[in-house]
Amino acid sequence: MGQRVYLVIMDESYEAGLALRFAARRAVRTGGTVHILSLVPRQEFVAFGGVQATIEQEAHDRAEVLATTAAGSIATESGLTPLISVRSGDGPQVVREYLAEHPEVSALVLGAAADNAPGPLTTHFTAHAGNLPCVLMIVPGAIAEDRIDEVS
Repeated sequence: MGQRVYLVIMDESYEAGLALRFAARRAVRTGGTVHILSLVPRQEFVAFGGVQATIEQEAHDRAEVLATTAAGSIATESGLTPLISVRSGDGPQVVREYLAEHPEVSALVLGAAADNAPGPLTTHFTAHAGNLPCVLMIVPGAIAEDRIDEVS
């Protein structure tokens, strides 16, 4: 078996940061690496093409900055240099396409929100976990960072 690859779906949520922390610590301890996938949701249609293109580019730029910032923080803390990818489209579909293109991914690491529903991706992938080509790891949003450090 090759190097373990942990895929984290990055957004602005607190739980995504916890998932990234867990994945980075697991990668360091197992001699693996981290892939960060930042999703750009489909934008609602705007009548003017130029306005639509600007909105889509701004959303892509925000997602790229978010992923790059997250990668920088784990690089500083752990020495890992994660692979960053920013993609547009329907979240579950984009993640499945990414997994199909990257068979080296060992685990999909998602964060679950502490309040209410766990989040759309976590809900989707837990319902379809049996059909994934990799392990699904879910990090609870209510877990303390020091506890993540202990279990990772």
